[in-house]
Amino acid sequence: MYAIVETGGKQYRVEPGAILSLERLPGEAGSRIELDRVLLVSNDGQVQVGHPTVAGARVVSEILAQIRGNKIDVFKFKKRKKYRRKTGHRQELTRVRIAEIVV
Repeated sequence: MYAIVETGGKQYRVEPGAILSLERLPGEAGSRIELDRVLLVSNDGQVQVGHPTVAGARVVSEILAQIRGNKIDVFKFKKRKKYRRKTGHRQELTRVRIAEIVV
């Protein structure tokens, strides 16, 4: 059984027991959170596709940690104009474990 959920403007394929990093979600480590934007559910070969979401379906997950991603360097420059700007960015993430998919 798997599902496709949308959170943080991205889509993820999730299965029970999977661990993944999502865009920052509110909550403390150890708490449970429900993802209700379920776009597709596949259960033993039967596929339910939502329009845009599957009615009544949700994914229950447990927050493992609130972390920060790797640092990326953003460098802008224009040749022959002495214009250079260097900044960095670290995305705040939430590491979750998928507990169950409820249809």
